Amino acid sequence: MIKSMTGFGRCELAEESRRLTVEMKAVNHRYLDVSIKMPKKLNFFESAIRSLLKQYLQRGKVDVFITYEDFTENKLALHYNEELAAEYVDYIGRMAERFHLENDLTAARLARFPEVLTMEEQTLDEEKLWEFLEQGVRGACEQLAASRIAEGENLKTDLLAKLEGMLRLVEKIEARSPQIQEEYRAKLTAKVEELLSDVHIDEGRLATEITIFADKICTDEELVRLRSHISSTRDTLKEGGSVGRKLDFIAQEMNREANTILSKANDLQVSDIAIDLKTEIEKVREQIQNIE
Repeated sequence: MIKSMTGFGRCELAEESRRLTVEMKAVNHRYLDVSIKMPKKLNFFESAIRSLLKQYLQRGKVDVFITYEDFTENKLALHYNEELAAEYVDYIGRMAERFHLENDLTAARLARFPEVLTMEEQTLDEEKLWEFLEQGVRGACEQLAASRIAEGENLKTDLLAKLEGMLRLVEKIEARSPQIQEEYRAKLTAKVEELLSDVHIDEGRLATEITIFADKICTDEELVRLRSHISSTRDTLKEGGSVGRKLDFIAQEMNREANTILSKANDLQVSDIAIDLKTEIEKVREQIQNIE
């Protein structure tokens, strides 16, 4: 299958205590260029996120946006230091006995002593958080990959149609070439007869001039190579995979052949067809830039 480098993916997960949203948008790029924007508390997972993305993407500029809400992050856990409380009770009891004082210690008063009860932030369970985050990132990746495949198939259909149009233009140039030679022969014959009306025309010399002219404007090699490039592009599209770079190279070669045909053209019709051919090749190149 053919994949476009353009696409969008989104995944939203919600639980009782937290919510995660992952959005991705991708456009064409020569390499895989990933930009991630997410809360600082998730920065620890950046490397893992990038590794996960590479399972789905090979080329393209990808912007990843992650929002994470933890509804328990403002809640603190109460910690009871039983050993310290026991020491307080022991020392207060010993003080009361030593100095003959009333021991009026209560649990409520003991709880207010330093460090007996403390408020602590709940520790972050990185493993569980990554499981939650991975699920969201993978979900967005799968949606992004699906959109890129759908767009890629549309590109493939459009490119195959354009290649057929290019073949028709090549056929027009091939059909026009013999006519150019005949028209040149007729013009050359008429010109010679006009200048040398009383002299017999040397058919051998005339044939030589026509041959020289035909060789000068001959584009057979360029047309054969162009047909080969069109066929190779079509086969590559049907083969599928990450073929963007290969197709771009073939398109450059097609453009080179079209330029040569245009430079050799000594006929208005062929020139017009060659210009149309270059225009179609440029359209193909633009579409290929979006293929992974």
